[in-house]
Amino acid sequence: MLYAIIGQDIDHSLERRRQVRSEHLARIRKLQENGHLVLAGPFPALDTQDPGEAGFTGSLIVAEFSSLEAAQQWAEADPYVEAGVYAQVTVKPFKQVLP
Repeated sequence: MLYAIIGQDIDHSLERRRQVRSEHLARIRKLQENGHLVLAGPFPALDTQDPGEAGFTGSLIVAEFSSLEAAQQWAEADPYVEAGVYAQVTVKPFKQVLP
């Protein structure tokens, strides 16, 4: 089943994001390589592709996991969680309708 993982950043998270971004992306790439990733990306703090030093307010990952518990465990082990980038992470079942 698909699950949406929504990470909400702490204020002024950009420096922490930068420090562990490569590890965060490596985990997501593994989902992609295994055919489980639907989409992933951050929420810019400004209405622009590159928010510069304003940074990001969070992230969204939609991926396939065997259960809600598995999705939650995966999300809790994210480098952004461990580095304190995210103030909160929500994991919800997701039903893709389109495309």
